[in-house]
Amino acid sequence: MFSSAEGDPQSAKDLAAFKSGLQALGWNEGANLQIDYRWGGGDPGRARSSAMELVSLSPAVIMGSGTVAMVALHGATDTVPIVFLNVTDPVAGGFVASLSRPSGNITGFTPFEYDIGGKWLELLKEMSPQLTRVALLGDPNNHNFRGFQTSFEAAAKSFSIEPISVPVRGVDDINRSIQSLAEKPNGGLIVTAATFSIVYRKQIVELAIKYKLPAIFWNRSQVAEGGLMSFGPDSADMHRRSASYVDRILKGEKPADLPVQEPTKVELIINVKTAKEISLVVPPALLARADDVIE
Repeated sequence: MFSSAEGDPQSAKDLAAFKSGLQALGWNEGANLQIDYRWGGGDPGRARSSAMELVSLSPAVIMGSGTVAMVALHGATDTVPIVFLNVTDPVAGGFVASLSRPSGNITGFTPFEYDIGGKWLELLKEMSPQLTRVALLGDPNNHNFRGFQTSFEAAAKSFSIEPISVPVRGVDDINRSIQSLAEKPNGGLIVTAATFSIVYRKQIVELAIKYKLPAIFWNRSQVAEGGLMSFGPDSADMHRRSASYVDRILKGEKPADLPVQEPTKVELIINVKTAKEISLVVPPALLARADDVIE
């Protein structure tokens, strides 16, 4: 079950990586494995109904990607095994008791810790040294927003940057906040990990380019869409690795005995074309550290 919409290019790549991981372990859809798909599209109501539908099918295991999907699945069952992906701080979210000992019917793969909020600002400041004001966009209904805010605000103080926290409840908040940020010079944008950042990434990227705002994202797909840069886990790798937990559960192991895993591959992606479009020159030292450069 994905929080994003069906047909989303990044979700398609992640799903392909997940199924590739399953195939490597001997599981082939349509042969010895049946997979039922549901897509939340960023809508909590739709996610809840999809979660109940999946639970009613009595599956051996459910894979859920994103906090919106996990909130729905967590509310729908406390017995069906669940493997999550892209959920920051699953302990604070109430999904597991601890990372090392989940204790219930849920385990999975978390993308990063909260200190990445400060790292995003550090990279953005390195990309655009003249920044004096930076807005942090996050989902107020996602428990991770407060954690990102804490590290972001601490880093902002050390860089003498005015921190602006923007709760995003819908696309109107995105439009309004970016337009407001652009009214004064030397502004920048951090887009945190939340369903809206995938569902509305095209709109966010277009507005950032329109107003020539340096912006950093957390996912490669946002840079492929035209975003300036991203720093976060290799999503395909994480989905491929998640197949190992699905495999172990299908073979009889319990989620409570499978520790929550952190990413093993983190990548910095830079879009040089977008940098030129917003009149930025990428510092050579930063460019040299990039794992991938989009020309």
